[in-house]
Amino acid sequence: MKEHKLLIIVLFAFLLVSSCKQHQEARKPLSQTSGSFMKKSIARNKKLVAGEEVQIDSVIKGNPKIKFQAAKNGFWYTYIEQNKLDTLTPKKGDVVFFNYEIKDLKGNIIYSELELGPQTYAIDKQNIMTGLREGIKLMHKNEKVNFLFPSHIAYGYHGDEKKIGPNQPLSCTLTLHNFIDEKAFQKNIQLKNNPIITNNKDTLKTKK
Repeated sequence: MKEHKLLIIVLFAFLLVSSCKQHQEARKPLSQTSGSFMKKSIARNKKLVAGEEVQIDSVIKGNPKIKFQAAKNGFWYTYIEQNKLDTLTPKKGDVVFFNYEIKDLKGNIIYSELELGPQTYAIDKQNIMTGLREGIKLMHKNEKVNFLFPSHIAYGYHGDEKKIGPNQPLSCTLTLHNFIDEKAFQKNIQLKNNPIITNNKDTLKTKK
């Protein structure tokens, strides 16, 4: 009889603990990484991208005489000055030399070419706006191209925390002066202090 009562007590205690555990697990807060949250986030991003594409499409349709091309990376571009003689384009292992300016889609200057100054960039080895990184790879020497970038390949959600706002699509006009092999560039640095390559003959001009 005592053994029977002891068995009932043990069984009751087990059921009580099990019930408490299930109750505690049921009250855990839902994680924001749940499927529902991710679906809502994806939907918001798609809506944002679609809205920016409408803005860019409006710019393109508002300039019917200008022929814009769609790039596979999600931006649009048109040639202001085109070099049809050269076939080479910059690739990883090259250093490029260019100038550019940034405008909003209404044509208002955000950063002028003078303000940004001459640029030197090692392809895929330095931090640069995603759109520009991919756009430069399409260009030949001595070309000038206008790019239209949606915000997700420009400065994204945060902007640049200065003049470029959150989720702001941009118009960038870039002039590619030259590009050379990185090894040749490093050799030029050893020969001169702070070189700037100014033309296709890789002539060096030293900053004063």
